[in-house]
Amino acid sequence: MTAFTNSSESNLYVYESADALTYSLLKGPAYTPPAGLIRDPSLIKHSDGYYWIVYTTNWTGNTIGFARSKDRTSWQFVANHTLPTPGLARTWAPEWFVDPANGSVNIVVALDTANNSVFRPHLLTASDSSLLNWSLPKPLSGLDNANYIDTFVVRHGGKYHAITKQETTKYLEHAVADRLAGPYTFTGTGDWAGWGSWREGPALVRLDNGGWRIYFDGYAEKKYYYSDSLDGLRTWTPIRALPGLSGFARHFTVLKESV
Repeated sequence: MTAFTNSSESNLYVYESADALTYSLLKGPAYTPPAGLIRDPSLIKHSDGYYWIVYTTNWTGNTIGFARSKDRTSWQFVANHTLPTPGLARTWAPEWFVDPANGSVNIVVALDTANNSVFRPHLLTASDSSLLNWSLPKPLSGLDNANYIDTFVVRHGGKYHAITKQETTKYLEHAVADRLAGPYTFTGTGDWAGWGSWREGPALVRLDNGGWRIYFDGYAEKKYYYSDSLDGLRTWTPIRALPGLSGFARHFTVLKESV
């Protein structure tokens, strides 16, 4: 798990867990970028054998940052990537999505193109395995007509499922599509899952029992929560506080690996 913290927006903290519940600190701080912030660090294991993070570089601007590591403890800055989108004022919460359908490496990122703090999720696709060259950002169809940030995508049952924060109401909502680029149709809005409002930073991981676990930041309460689904992302267990990390870890991503 890679996170930033309540005490620092410029340092990466790395945790690990054997059960997707009890996380212990592997290293923290583990990485500080050359300049700017490291909010919302999202984690994958790439085909080159490195762990890669992509992260928010600042509150305003048009870049996302990349770093990589062989062992999750020693990290190397790779680059800041500039998104060539006209009028781009804010570039927030990039999340990896490696598509199991075709192996493509993608990033979903929230963009404010009118300098009015209204965000729309956009899709970037890597042009090659270096992860240095990216397609032009394209709005995710069906999610581009309202104020959505923190969009996390998984593939399940032959469909693409997006859990995304409705920035106006502060609810996490659920949309489904046949294609990664959309169009997405909402199947859960408002408090559809019973998670409550003022939630952000959703991250999902597949459990050993075939179910899904979602983590999200209850930032107004300074608590981190989790909830499980055993029926294909349709219904969810009541939320519980994640032990040990509430009030400290912020907007993290979890990578499942076999040992």
